[in-house]
Amino acid sequence: MPLLLKLSKRKNLMEKVNATQIDNFLPHMRDVIRCEHSLHELNLMWRIIESSAKMNCPEEAQNLLPSMAKTREGFDALEKELVLSLVNEKVVTALNETATKAQYLIDILVRNLYERTADVGFLATDKELCAFVANPSEDKEEIESRLLAYRRKYTVYDEIILLDTHGNVLAQIDETSSIEGSLDPLIKESLLTKEYVETYRFTDLRPNNNQSLIYSKRMLDTKTGAVIGVLCLCFNLTQEMDSIFKSHGDITGRSIMLLLDDENYVIQSSDTNWVSVGTKMPVNDISQSNLYIYGGREYLVSTLSSEGYQDYLGPLGWKGQVMMPIDIAFTGKETDALNALEDSVSKGLLSHAQSFCPPLFKVMDAAATIRRVVWNGQVMTAGHGGTLLKLKTILDQISETGTRSNDLFTHSINDLYETVLASNLQNAQFISNLLVDLLDRNLYERANDCRWWALTSELKAALASETIDSSTALAITDILKYINKLYTVYTRIFVYDRHGVIIASTNASSNGETIIGKTIDSASLAQVMQLRTEQQYVVSPFTSDALYEQAPTYIYHAAIRSNDSNAVVGGIGIVFDSTPEFSAMLKDSIPEKSSFSAFYINRQGRIISSTDPTRPVGSTLEISKDLLALPNGANASQVVIHDNHYAIVGCSVSNGYREFKVTDGYHEDVIAVVYDLFGEVQEHFSSRDDATTIINAEPVKSDDPEFATFFIDDELFAIDAANVMEALSATAISTVALGASTERVGIIEMPHESKKKGYAWVFDLAYLLSGKPLVIDNNSQVIIVKCNQHKIGLLVSALHSVAQFSEKDLTNTPLKTMKKQTLIKQIIKANDGNLLIQAIDIDYLLQMLSNPFAPVELERLKSCAA
Repeated sequence: MPLLLKLSKRKNLMEKVNATQIDNFLPHMRDVIRCEHSLHELNLMWRIIESSAKMNCPEEAQNLLPSMAKTREGFDALEKELVLSLVNEKVVTALNETATKAQYLIDILVRNLYERTADVGFLATDKELCAFVANPSEDKEEIESRLLAYRRKYTVYDEIILLDTHGNVLAQIDETSSIEGSLDPLIKESLLTKEYVETYRFTDLRPNNNQSLIYSKRMLDTKTGAVIGVLCLCFNLTQEMDSIFKSHGDITGRSIMLLLDDENYVIQSSDTNWVSVGTKMPVNDISQSNLYIYGGREYLVSTLSSEGYQDYLGPLGWKGQVMMPIDIAFTGKETDALNALEDSVSKGLLSHAQSFCPPLFKVMDAAATIRRVVWNGQVMTAGHGGTLLKLKTILDQISETGTRSNDLFTHSINDLYETVLASNLQNAQFISNLLVDLLDRNLYERANDCRWWALTSELKAALASETIDSSTALAITDILKYINKLYTVYTRIFVYDRHGVIIASTNASSNGETIIGKTIDSASLAQVMQLRTEQQYVVSPFTSDALYEQAPTYIYHAAIRSNDSNAVVGGIGIVFDSTPEFSAMLKDSIPEKSSFSAFYINRQGRIISSTDPTRPVGSTLEISKDLLALPNGANASQVVIHDNHYAIVGCSVSNGYREFKVTDGYHEDVIAVVYDLFGEVQEHFSSRDDATTIINAEPVKSDDPEFATFFIDDELFAIDAANVMEALSATAISTVALGASTERVGIIEMPHESKKKGYAWVFDLAYLLSGKPLVIDNNSQVIIVKCNQHKIGLLVSALHSVAQFSEKDLTNTPLKTMKKQTLIKQIIKANDGNLLIQAIDIDYLLQMLSNPFAPVELERLKSCAA
């Protein structure tokens, strides 16, 4: 199961956090507590306003009371929903972080240990080692030199031991732990087992270690086939886990990574001062959002086992675990993700909240509903400030509290948006980091394999001779086939002479022709012939090659040397099966969702592997030059436009593994890239929720005009509040065939009419102003305006506020002076002229519309309503 598919299931579970669990988390979220207090305070304020109206002026306020009640009810719902969503997203983010790291920990280790199962199977058949075990002699130093040569290439081992059938040590390489023999049961088990034996515990084979991880396999006499002894490869688990902890651990010290055994005891710890090896730990292996206690402290815990690699599951019961103390899980992690975005990108991405974060969308929808109720309440009071003196204080409070409510909604939604965005950015970065680490670790093994196999005595002897007959070539082919059976990541393994002529190969047919007798490319041959030591190797550029059916791949070469003169007499080449291997790394590490794609690319953006069929291997990925120029080991994530979609991209640059690409002279930077798409790019936005659209209160006279303001896309407009009845959600529009036109988009029911249902035509104000239809989204509203006894609906992008302006703030447009007909005859200069609002001429608007007050015949329209 792909890692992120597991995490998506975890997130679905986390969305069910209940009120009891919120009480566990909320005390540790200071920002959410502040938000909750502010919401509660405003909720209380609306209750006080409602109660004051009922007690002091029930008759004058009778039209306001329903709106106040709706506002209060909306606040009750929003307070619960917003707090729940904020807590949920923060907990999900923290648990996704711990779960991702726990999964990486165990998966990376299992992939590494899979290679060890192949190593022990090959090395146990080494002809020189088998000959020595069958007949121990004074050549012990030479054999130990051979073991050391192996260890120099496979630096993951800290000890290699050869034993006879009685457990006597015949050769070993660790001078700090000299032993003569062993009584460990693994020896008998290995002698009786055809396959390898995996052991993790204390053993007298490694007396200086509390526990050791050993891969052992019996050795056979090459002549008789009799069992003659045991080979033990001792894996340096501590060193390997330190490398994983360093690469994927938390450098801030906010969490701890642990490797656990089947009984939940700690095998390795990223911080032994925090949790020591051998400690039994609480585990969360069913992805619960509960808190777990360890050492008197509460933790968020994620415990994950491996799904295996190439059918290998790793040591029985081993798990990765990451623990984060709840008291610091939600503190000290301030992000600036939103501020880093362009305004248009931020709004465009937010418009797709329903798809990438349903809780965020629910909060936005709830906030929009309350805004509409408050706006309607302000509209209903417009013009009454001077005549209803008893309502004056209440009206002032409604206006002030409405402004505070809008500010809080904006701030709270941004907080939730920031949390969700930061979580997704972090997730993309985590995935890309894993991908590039997997690649470096995998290719490290390829560099090791070619160098070791080049030391095979049969190959050295065969190539040292002047001529190679068919029987020798067949014997070499059998050796290569045995190796290729153990190491399945290679399409073919081939051997060539000093002239580059291939004399033996697995899968010798390529495109219907044999490759035996063909010559390798001259550049690779020249490099191989110039190799000075057995530690050196050559890797071809990632280009198409006939040895890989004309597809691009890496081919690793090592020189084969004469036993006598140490001169290069030929070489061995291993063709990495890059297409499925790289593809599997990418696909296994991203969710099975169409929104995700992943790539390996080089510094020029050329694609090495891709999950996107529209961007095949060899094509170029269009990506920021800044990301291509990231230094080795660096990673980054950002919001970008990709395929005309808002997307999050995560990038990580290879940094090598152990000596590979670090000190061995080989340099080939690879960048892992992950995209997560969130929705198509939007050209129009429903509002501008920023400081530039806040109308500052200024001294006005009681008889100064009041205007209801609203958005058309990004522009602010106004209508005389005396002409406005109320606003309704655009979701209530019913489209109709009868009487429809480009500007007439449908009908809407007016719920506050008489007992008989009332309906009004809805006109697209954006189309009337600019000739372009409005893009309707979840913020879109319908403003019901009246003229005498007639009513129509105007479709707008979003509501803004209701404000009173002095006469000096109103300026006639030149067109009005010229007595030309236009919808905009006045401009309101708010905020000392820093905010311009276009005032709609409602009389001319009604003249523009063709028979706007034609009665809506409900029975006729029912039959054609869409």
